[in-house]
Amino acid sequence: MLELFKAIGLGLMALLPLANPLTTLALFLSLSKNMTTEERNQQSLLTSFYVFVIMIVVFYAGTLVMKTFGISLQGLRIAGGLIVSFIGFRMLFPEQTNEIESQTRDKLTKVNIAFVPLAMPSTTGPGTIAMIISWVSTIKEGIYFSPWVTNMAPILVFLTVSLIVWGVLRSSGAIMRFIGANGIKAISQLMGFLLVCMGVQFIINGMLEVLVQE
Repeated sequence: MLELFKAIGLGLMALLPLANPLTTLALFLSLSKNMTTEERNQQSLLTSFYVFVIMIVVFYAGTLVMKTFGISLQGLRIAGGLIVSFIGFRMLFPEQTNEIESQTRDKLTKVNIAFVPLAMPSTTGPGTIAMIISWVSTIKEGIYFSPWVTNMAPILVFLTVSLIVWGVLRSSGAIMRFIGANGIKAISQLMGFLLVCMGVQFIINGMLEVLVQE
């Protein structure tokens, strides 16, 4: 059991900084400001579920899927950067007219934001996916733990990360009541700017990796 806990600890140390639930929380606060408590709780649960499923799929079939469709990690980084930048621009420059704001509010209460952008690319973005795929290759090259540990640890690590994401997002209601509407608006614009920066950096990293390979 000690060996299992050690493997889980190492996995969490590698994945949590990349998944960064606090970044997802800031994005969630911005996108869910017009949702009811029930809708926020539902989106929190769905997000954690999607995070778990995405990580499991990437771990067991990510390399095969990417090879099948001819997708490189560089392409994944650039695509993720474009998505993140697009979301960031919309948060940074929201529509100003009352009519459009009303229409947007109605749409936001109905749209599912759990998969995109919360689960992907905010939580399980290019960096997280790349880490999981490299984890798979490390296990294939050399097993540092007992076989049963290497089989159990990834599932438990992914489950723990998804539960942490759920717990963090679940606390959004209390945070929203504490910081108020103006605080949410400020966080939304700040998060929009940071997302644009993150997206551009994803694209730069992907392009640099392509140039280095050539």
